Amino acid sequence: MTERDYDDIPGTFVFDGRRSRQGYALNMFCMSLNQAGNRESFLADEAGYLGGWSLTDEQRAAVLGREWNRLLELGGNIYYTFKLAACDGMTFQQLAAQQTGMSQGDYAAMMKAGGRPIEGHRSRSEQAATSSPTEEIATNG
Repeated sequence: MTERDYDDIPGTFVFDGRRSRQGYALNMFCMSLNQAGNRESFLADEAGYLGGWSLTDEQRAAVLGREWNRLLELGGNIYYTFKLAACDGMTFQQLAAQQTGMSQGDYAAMMKAGGRPIEGHRSRSEQAATSSPTEEIATNG
């Protein structure tokens, strides 16, 4: 994919036209979970149900592994992928907590306190410019 300015935002996968096209089948699968019968079929045989959709191998693995951030990276729309989380009995707050690597309680407390501060989260290039080699090793390796 062509690099966009907003591709530099850490932990963010902007749902633009590129991701929309990339994730069309993935999002249609997720939307199919609006129907009770489809949810039952999916939960009874997840891999078999996914066989009816034109997903990439990476998308299929991300669905089966409930790799929430990877689903977004592979073209999933947050509102559609939540259909999968809801199928598993998750709330949106539980999903967001998992996506941020926080406990649900810590995530709720952060949001009540005004959300994640922008400092250090604005761009990957900003992080690289302000981190020491020791911090780079700690966060990347």
